[in-house]
Amino acid sequence: MTVAVPTTLAPAALRTPVRSATAVRHLARGGLLALAALLLGITAQLLLVSGIQEHSAQHAAFDELRAQLALGTAPVAQTDQDGRLVAPGTPVALIRIRALHLSQVVLEGTDSTVMTDGPGHRRDTPMPGQSGTSVLMGRAAAYGGPFGGLAGLRPGTDFTVITGQGKATYRVLSVRHAGDPAPDTLAAGKGRLVLVTATGPGYMPGGVLRVDADLVSAPFQTPAATIRPGTLPDSEQPLASPGGVPWPLVMWLQALLLASVAAVWTWHRWGRHQTWIVFAPVVLVLGLQVATRTTTLLPNLL
Repeated sequence: MTVAVPTTLAPAALRTPVRSATAVRHLARGGLLALAALLLGITAQLLLVSGIQEHSAQHAAFDELRAQLALGTAPVAQTDQDGRLVAPGTPVALIRIRALHLSQVVLEGTDSTVMTDGPGHRRDTPMPGQSGTSVLMGRAAAYGGPFGGLAGLRPGTDFTVITGQGKATYRVLSVRHAGDPAPDTLAAGKGRLVLVTATGPGYMPGGVLRVDADLVSAPFQTPAATIRPGTLPDSEQPLASPGGVPWPLVMWLQALLLASVAAVWTWHRWGRHQTWIVFAPVVLVLGLQVATRTTTLLPNLL
C-alpha cells in the first residue's frame, strides 16, 4: 500500500537537513579559514613583524633610559626611589658589544612578555656593574634575536654596560653550553655578568648558552637585595613560558573564528568580491593579533 506524502509538508521536511548540512559546511570552512589565518599570522609574526616590533620598542626604551640617565633617576637597585620593586619592562641598562655590532636597552624582568621588547635583567641578581653575579637574558631568533650572535664571542673580548651608576666594562671569560664546567667562584667584592640565550637552530631552541664575563672596571656601590635568589617564578627562568590562562589569546581566537565563519557565510550570500573587500582586512588583523599573543607563549629565549 502506498502512502502519499502531503505536498505541504515535503518541502519543509527536506529543507531542514539541507540547512543543517549547509551550516556545518560553513562552520568547517570558517574553521579552516581561521586556522590558515592563524598559521600565516604566526609565520609572519616570528619572521618579520616581531623584529619590527622589537626595533620600535627599543627606540622607545632608549629614549626613556636616556631621559632617566640625564635626570639621574635611572634604576640602580631592585627597588626604585620610593622603595617599590622596579616594574617589569622598565629600562635599566644599555649593553654594547662592538664585536657583535650589538647595542640594546636592557629591561627589568625575564619573562616572555618583557623580552619581546629586548634583553631582560634577571630580577634576583645585582644590576650590571655592581659586585656579585648579574644575569642578562636575550632571545636568539625571534623579536630581533638580540643575543643570537653570543656564540661568536671569544675570551678576552671587552664590552660595556651603561646604567644609572655609570659605564661598566666587562671582559669575556668563557662561552659555555650545557655540561661545560662553570668558571671559578667569584671573589668577594668582584663583579661578573652572565649573558644567557638559546642554542640550536633558529626558532627551535635546544638548550641554553651562557657567556661569562668578569668586571674589569671598578665595581659600583651595591645596594642590599630585596628579591632573594631562587624566588623568581618559573616564567622568568631560561626557556620558560608564561603561566596561567592566556585570556587575551582566548578572546582574540574567538573573534577570529567568528569573523572566519561570517566571511564564509557572506561569500555565499554577497559574493566573493564583496567578501574580500569587507573581511580580508578583518581576518588579517585578527590573525596578527592572535599570532602576537601566541608567540608570547613560546619560550622566552626563542
